[in-house]
Amino acid sequence: MKELVMEGKIQGLSPTEIQPQKAESLADERVYCDNCRTSIVDFHRSCPNCNYDLCLICCRELRDGHLQGGTEELIIEYPDRGLDYLHGIKYSAKSSKTDRLLDYTTERDSKVQKKSVPDWKANGNGSIPCPPIDLGGCGNSLLELKCMFTENWVAELVIKAEEIVKAHNLEDTSESSVQMCNCCNSVGDINLSNSQLRKAASREDSSDNYLYNPTAKDIQHGDLKHFQWHWARGQPVLVSNVLENALGLSWEPMVMWRAFRQITNTKHGQHLNVKAIDCLDWCEVVINIHQFFKGYTDGRSEYKSWPHILKLKDWPPSNLFEERLPRHNVEFLGCLPFKEYTNPRCGTLNIATKLPKESLKPDMGPKTYIAYGVAQELGRGDSVTKLHCDMSDAVNVLTHTADVKLKPENLASIEELKQKHKAQDEIEIFGASEVVDENSNGNSCGKPANDRQCGDKYLDGDDGIIPQDSQTSGSMLDGPDFLQGSGLEEASEEIADLGKSGEGGEQSEIPENELELADGGALWDIFRRQDVAKLQDYLNKHFREFRHIHCSPVSQVIHPIHDQIFYLTLEHKAKLKQEYGIEPWTFVQKLGEAVFIPAGCPHQVRNLKSCIKVALDFVSPENVSDCMRLTEEFRLLPRNHRAKEDKLEVMKMTLHAASQAAKDLDPNSDSKTADEA
Repeated sequence: MKELVMEGKIQGLSPTEIQPQKAESLADERVYCDNCRTSIVDFHRSCPNCNYDLCLICCRELRDGHLQGGTEELIIEYPDRGLDYLHGIKYSAKSSKTDRLLDYTTERDSKVQKKSVPDWKANGNGSIPCPPIDLGGCGNSLLELKCMFTENWVAELVIKAEEIVKAHNLEDTSESSVQMCNCCNSVGDINLSNSQLRKAASREDSSDNYLYNPTAKDIQHGDLKHFQWHWARGQPVLVSNVLENALGLSWEPMVMWRAFRQITNTKHGQHLNVKAIDCLDWCEVVINIHQFFKGYTDGRSEYKSWPHILKLKDWPPSNLFEERLPRHNVEFLGCLPFKEYTNPRCGTLNIATKLPKESLKPDMGPKTYIAYGVAQELGRGDSVTKLHCDMSDAVNVLTHTADVKLKPENLASIEELKQKHKAQDEIEIFGASEVVDENSNGNSCGKPANDRQCGDKYLDGDDGIIPQDSQTSGSMLDGPDFLQGSGLEEASEEIADLGKSGEGGEQSEIPENELELADGGALWDIFRRQDVAKLQDYLNKHFREFRHIHCSPVSQVIHPIHDQIFYLTLEHKAKLKQEYGIEPWTFVQKLGEAVFIPAGCPHQVRNLKSCIKVALDFVSPENVSDCMRLTEEFRLLPRNHRAKEDKLEVMKMTLHAASQAAKDLDPNSDSKTADEA
């Protein structure tokens, strides 16, 4: 409506006299703002000459003189200093001073700030010229006001929705709904005898230290309300034993590989090589898929027995999961609880299902996450999903684990390398005195320093196996006492604490020497929305204490959550609580367990075993506002940021959902649906 008023001012007419042109677009086409990359839903401005499109938020910012959405591209370099550097070997303070990424980035940033930006301003009457060629436009025309739907359709929908809400008495009411949740007693305190609770935090003066954790077979009629009580409060929900609701198809990696190979041989040709992420340097490697799965089950080792941790990247391609693994797709969707939210085609409370059939849908999954893992927190090279925030809600199911045990005789070697890592951190990050590895003679692993360059690289050796150091020949897997020594007790104590559900209905604590027998596979940390500001402050304060690609220290932060470059170790989580008084919900995801993650909750994951997880995104009515808030945050990121593009189009799906709801609640209404408009 404000833009109609502005257009009336430009043309010298009243807003009611303005008749915007209807934009020409195909049903299966996504229309984005060419400046901020946010999806355009209805009103926008467009160039009649070159079709440059500008969203209304960018229009307002341009008129106000502070256009934000199209900030300049930023490139942060992470230099490759060779394989020895990854393990803190042959390093001196002198080379630190000359090679540190901080020095390079500071120089580069000063140049970026001085770079001239083409002049683009709104005219005095509020009209907006098409931007110059350097900014993607033609610079020859004024941007015209256009709309995607019939004029005033959205305004009419708002009026209709308000009438329905009033007629059906659907106004939001503040529910005193402690009585609606049997997790609480009559005075609102946590009912510790409830077996459906799992303790996940130890916050003082907090009522949300326990998470709702029913079993799949116990979910009966009425449990949807119980789920919604916790979900509406932004709390994760855990559902145990969901695979018991499935048909029993095996998720063994070789079974998946054979199923995939059978389909690809028939329809798509061979795909024997896959891309994986090496968790030590965060670079891509190309590996034979059979060898990847062999390492998943049996483990792999690198220099001096250091665990070689790989994460399979996008296999099978996420948008082809249904096509490449059709039986596993049916198995996964069939086991999901609360299908009102999780059914990707007809979930009544999944707003993503409300888009028109012919429209181009966002990729909501399912997606597989297959990665190695070990119980010990290595501190460098762990199998982790770094701290991030998804654009939407998600459910993640742990479908398979493989227990990779570290040999007791290899633990000393691993601990020695961890000490070298610590010494390297002391020099580079904390400015300690010079520390040099005097026992290293050049490249002790026998490989050229540039062997691990970022980008596609093929792992050496027959059938994709890296030759192991002569000191570490053979498997690194066997040995029952892998939890003893080398700092493993610290990790196991935290994990053992998470094996409890709470007083009364608690499970017994997991003994340290029996952790490998537990059915847990992944350690999750999920932060509350109300703690995000403090979490970001902590990361902005301590970012130089973290490493990323090539193990280079992080030198610059664009957005502490959306950059996805941090993993908070036990040490950092302790410092976070000490300095800011916040902590995440922390729990171990067990085999067959589904984790529901609300949109807007930053989270990170570390694999304690090799894991296969399958995840699905959805958009719940409770969290639509958080999806929209995240869309605005992504809009402000630099043009080349990994999270920049609005792939969800939550505004669009929300309009379609509201339109359909209005029609369902008032079937006699003559109002148009989104498709008709």
